[in-house]
Amino acid sequence: MSTPTPYQPPHIWTWDAESGGQWASINRPIAGATHDAELPRGSHPLQIYSLGTPNGQKVTIMAEELLALGVSGAEYDAHLILIGEGQQFSSGFVEVNPNSKIPALFDLETGCRVFESGAILLYLAEKFGHFLPKDLTARTETLNWLFWLQGSAPYLGGGFGHFYAYAPEKFEYAIDRFTMEAKRQLDVLDRHLAEHRYLGGDEYSIADIATWPWYGNLVLGELYDAAQFLQVDTYTHLQRWAKDIQQRPAVQRGRKVNRTWGELSDQLHERHAATDFELKTQDKLSAEVE
Repeated sequence: MSTPTPYQPPHIWTWDAESGGQWASINRPIAGATHDAELPRGSHPLQIYSLGTPNGQKVTIMAEELLALGVSGAEYDAHLILIGEGQQFSSGFVEVNPNSKIPALFDLETGCRVFESGAILLYLAEKFGHFLPKDLTARTETLNWLFWLQGSAPYLGGGFGHFYAYAPEKFEYAIDRFTMEAKRQLDVLDRHLAEHRYLGGDEYSIADIATWPWYGNLVLGELYDAAQFLQVDTYTHLQRWAKDIQQRPAVQRGRKVNRTWGELSDQLHERHAATDFELKTQDKLSAEVE
């Protein structure tokens, strides 16, 4: 059996071809718009431009949680951005997020653009006064975990998820490297949640809203089809936390928004009113009758 020749990086890297894999078409070494197109605008204060990935779910779950508390100013329009078709590279989207990543938010009331999912959660928490403790110690602990998630999730998504689920070829070194890190992160969460109900302590917060779409979905078997591979059932405290949050009605609604895959009953491509969820349920019932 021949030994493969080790890859030798060139003296200067050049972009000669797409990297391959499911998301190859969205990767490029330059920023900026590729085409002119305005973003749609709805009638509500908050305009969300997104796709129902874990990062996208954070923001729509947050909005639904605020609405569940009766915060009418959190009404929102969620516009679908198909990243596989390059819609995040439109001139309109780049104006809201120069990094061309979902989700992005434009607040019609304040004129603020907000990009990066963690920044959007923090913006909404501060604007409406919910899901971020006012006590300095509790607030700091919540932000510790929010920033932990923002720094850790790329290892789970761009690292483990890419090489385990999406890469055109399976490489032992890459999968081993990122599996080890993913399991270390799961252990960090499990140990912490053994002593705390939520990440920030006793209160449900933006730290939980940010983390659940990634690590909650993972241990519940909803991400990368990797539950058995990672032995997620061994993280009992993380499982408890994930199932607890999964039962929240606002989470169940928010995770459906801008989702374009999976069961049809779990998809709501765009959301412009609370009644859109009811109409989706009626569509499902009609389909079952037919």
